[in-house]
Amino acid sequence: MRRMRALLSSFSWRELQHHPWRNAAAVAAVMLGVALAFSVQLINASALSEFSQAVRAVNGQPDLELRAVQGSFDEKLYQRVAADPQVALASPVLEISTYAVAPAGAGKAERLPLRLLGVDVLAVGAMAPALLPVPASNADRFALFAPGTVFLNPAARQLFGGDAALRLQSGLELRGVTVAGSVGATGGPLAVMDIAAAQDLFGKGGQLSRIDVRFKPGTEARHFISSLQLPPGITATAPADAAERVSNLSRAYRVNLTVLALVALFTGAFLVFSVLSLSVAKRAQQFALLGVLGLTGRERLRLVLAESVLLGLAGSLLGIALGTALAALALRLLGGDLGGGYFSGVAPSLQWDGAAALTYGALGVLAAAVGGWWPARAAQKLPPAQTLKGLGAGTRAGKGHWLSMTLMAAGALLALLPPLFGIPLAAYVSVGLLLVGGITALPWLIALLYDRFSPLVAQRLLPLLAVERARRVRESAAVAVSGVVASLSLAVALTVMVASFRESVTRWLDVVLPADLYVRTALGSAASDTAYFSPEFVEALGRLPGIARVGTARTVQLMLEPAKPAVTLVARPLDDPATALQLVGPLLPVPPGHIAIYVSEPMVDLYGARPGTVFRPLSQSLQLQAAASGTAAPFYVAGVWRDYARQFGAIAIARPDFERLSGDHRANDLALWLDGSIADAQVQQSVRALAEKQSGAGSLLELASVSELRATSLKIFDRSFAVTYWLQAVAIAIGLFGVAASFSAQVLARRKEFGLLAHLGLTRRQILAVVAGEGAAWTLIGALAGLALGLAVSTVLVYVVNPQSFHWTMDLQLPWLRLGLLCAAVVGAGTLTAWLAGRAAAGRDAVLAVKEDW
Repeated sequence: MRRMRALLSSFSWRELQHHPWRNAAAVAAVMLGVALAFSVQLINASALSEFSQAVRAVNGQPDLELRAVQGSFDEKLYQRVAADPQVALASPVLEISTYAVAPAGAGKAERLPLRLLGVDVLAVGAMAPALLPVPASNADRFALFAPGTVFLNPAARQLFGGDAALRLQSGLELRGVTVAGSVGATGGPLAVMDIAAAQDLFGKGGQLSRIDVRFKPGTEARHFISSLQLPPGITATAPADAAERVSNLSRAYRVNLTVLALVALFTGAFLVFSVLSLSVAKRAQQFALLGVLGLTGRERLRLVLAESVLLGLAGSLLGIALGTALAALALRLLGGDLGGGYFSGVAPSLQWDGAAALTYGALGVLAAAVGGWWPARAAQKLPPAQTLKGLGAGTRAGKGHWLSMTLMAAGALLALLPPLFGIPLAAYVSVGLLLVGGITALPWLIALLYDRFSPLVAQRLLPLLAVERARRVRESAAVAVSGVVASLSLAVALTVMVASFRESVTRWLDVVLPADLYVRTALGSAASDTAYFSPEFVEALGRLPGIARVGTARTVQLMLEPAKPAVTLVARPLDDPATALQLVGPLLPVPPGHIAIYVSEPMVDLYGARPGTVFRPLSQSLQLQAAASGTAAPFYVAGVWRDYARQFGAIAIARPDFERLSGDHRANDLALWLDGSIADAQVQQSVRALAEKQSGAGSLLELASVSELRATSLKIFDRSFAVTYWLQAVAIAIGLFGVAASFSAQVLARRKEFGLLAHLGLTRRQILAVVAGEGAAWTLIGALAGLALGLAVSTVLVYVVNPQSFHWTMDLQLPWLRLGLLCAAVVGAGTLTAWLAGRAAAGRDAVLAVKEDW
């Protein structure tokens, strides 16, 4: 028995060793899937850990945080909180997102984002030691309290070098500050200064952004909040909410990236299935001989499964190593963002996770074992006597198409289910069932197509041989092209999804960019309160020559719920919402006494802001003068609009309504309609000259024509999705590698057949033409099946996965030319692959192989 086991191990190991190129396709697919999934896990885990550490460093360890829903709140609340007998320590904070310009960049006014915190230096040391300013050796000992003095964290010091002075943006002005020391807080660029100095510098007298509270022993947070009776516009949150909120926000993005990465494992399972199925078919007589020598069917099953596990183990080990390298490279070059924008300003270091490595390694081995199960079952059921005589077990007629239809029907039904925990889990299972059902239906599809096509080539010998072999060995044909079908269907699905998204973004840009020229001073909505245009500047701008009309927009960040992301309130001209917004659904009439608002698609899913309802969270959160006086009207959701710029929700309100209710006449973005009397470039110079004249900061303006904005937006879009094209190419290459391995194994096993054809008078070129025709016939079926399955999967991605993951919709677009070229390339590559694989088997050795039976 021991010698038999050693023989089996040697038998299995030699099989893997003697066919390295055939097995390399399966190993590569498993390796790629494990590497991509593991690298995504490492990158996101490292970024989340770094972000959490930065939040703890900046926020310290309070028991409770009192935050403003919008902007800031009156500091009188701090006096109440600090005097409360349940409070041991209260630390006031003023948070400001702004831009800084170093003196060395004053000529070109290169702005860099900077987060500034105004703190009470006497209290912050006990609450958040990392924010305690440390004066430089040459600084005055009272620099902690000096006006216009800031202290930079390591990220800011690295960003601004050794500059001892900075200029911070407030509106269209630059206000100078002196760098007097440092703070130890980690994370993105941060400056700390005395809270009174920060209030004076930015015109925030008497205003706070948050209060950090530490309780006395025995105090319950719930009881404290109820006794405090917080005014509207202020929320009480736990200090861990910020990190948890970012984790929840990025969850859908991380899951989608991981699922996309695990697609390669799906392809790898089919390639393992393909490789081992053909290996079992080729070694059928060897397995039969082992059976005659006493090897049971169960032992033959274990033997083939061991081979699949070895393939999976090799792919998993290589994948873990490659994934670690990819994660380290991505963190070094791109940070922890991965294009999602969730960890801006965070530069994490790699944190290797052994548990994750074991998990994804086990997934790789499991995928290979699943792929090897059916070939192992085939080896188990081989009849030794019949196989040794060359009779085999016969070929199934491929009548199991009803199971395939059932799987695809179940996949279609699952796509109708809602998401679970905010993740489209049912849709992912739906995609898997559609692919498995479609691939298992390949034998039936081959029979259906070529039973009708065979009479058309009955009078032509070479095409008849190719088509008849595809008909007669449809199971082998299905095995050979299963990898191609899996990879091509996913490539088609990604192509359709990206094309649909790009076309939808293009149409959206046509609606949201109606003007000729756009001017802004805030590069992001976070700095909307510190980088803005004054009403005086907007009025003067409208009088410049060449400008026919000026449209203004004001953006305000609102934290409607602590556990959910901030939404953006956009106040802009809405004389005709149907043309100003890309509405999804009908425009509803506004009842008398209500104020019309228009919500983006994520607002419906995240906050239940459905058309025709009153949206009360806005009334409860927005700081409005009318609300304070008790005369605010309810906000009525009059329509839903499509917005691709803000993933977590936006609310559009008419500019006059916002100004009347809030008293805020500032603007963040300007749209200029030109009358054509002077050149566009001259208008831009006039705009900058006006800003320079009023505030001396004309270089701070960002001006762009509508064509420039469109080109920039689409360029960013294409760059963001460039990785999908690379994944498509790799997946198809691996699938074609599997076809090459399959044909190589088959043509070597058919040397006697080729020799017989040569004896019957067929030339080597004709034999190669038959093999190439078989490759074309097989990959044509694979291309048709891959195209059909890809279109089905793309429908699920566009209409289910995307809305459930990111809460916005898109219109399905089918780029037929690109899809046709993709399928033609697969058929051409498959035909060439079969021809190259057949060259070695159609030579003189094939003729001599016929003598082996004589």
